[in-house]
Amino acid sequence: MSNEENKVTEEELDQIIEEAEKVEAAAQAAEAELEEAGDEKDVKIAQLEAALLSSEAKIKDQQDGVLRAKAEVENMRRRTESEIDKARKYALNKFAEELLPVIDNLERAIQAADTDNEAVKPLLEGVELTHKTFTDTVSKFGLKEINPEGEAFNPELHQAMSIQESPDHEPNSVMFVMQKGYELNGRVIRPAMVMVSK
Repeated sequence: MSNEENKVTEEELDQIIEEAEKVEAAAQAAEAELEEAGDEKDVKIAQLEAALLSSEAKIKDQQDGVLRAKAEVENMRRRTESEIDKARKYALNKFAEELLPVIDNLERAIQAADTDNEAVKPLLEGVELTHKTFTDTVSKFGLKEINPEGEAFNPELHQAMSIQESPDHEPNSVMFVMQKGYELNGRVIRPAMVMVSK
């Protein structure tokens, strides 16, 4: 009876060992699966992180591109406004240059007129009125006379035609204006031709 009990126990023991081996094999298989799944997860996480970094870099590049495009558009807008403003201010430049000899001739006619002659006085008044109307009209459009007699010589506004010694004038000052200059909205279109003192 005791042998039989031992025999049963051995069978049971074999069964237990067999089951234990099966459980161990299943545990190893499960562990291998988990490890493989973990490796796959790590790989997927790494891929997702790389994709995220790539997307962030693309977004940053696009944001930089948008900022550059905005700056470019703003600069272009400013340049265009500046060019339009200049075009508006100086559109009359060529036209004004062509009018200057007319003003000069009216002034010469006034200077050359015989003021003592009664027959010439009404004609002179007409020329003076025409000259005044003419200069008032062009001044409305930004044309301004440069008549620097007695002022210091300024090479940006004046053109020295001759230099002479003069005890009556400060050195480097305009003694005499041979021809008046003109500027249009601050831009010189004809410098004043002057005689400068030494």
